[in-house]
Amino acid sequence: MEDYAQAAHFAQTWGLLYFVLIFLSVLVYAMWPRNRKKFDEAANVPLRED
Repeated sequence: MEDYAQAAHFAQTWGLLYFVLIFLSVLVYAMWPRNRKKFDEAANVPLRED
């Protein structure tokens, strides 16, 4: 039972850190000024009459 508790604690701690880092990476990518034009164009795709 002790091994399970240690494994669960390890997974919860490092899993949380892992997902926070992924979230922050995606947030920085989405907010980076160089990507603004790309996201603006993607937002207007449904409005095009091509």
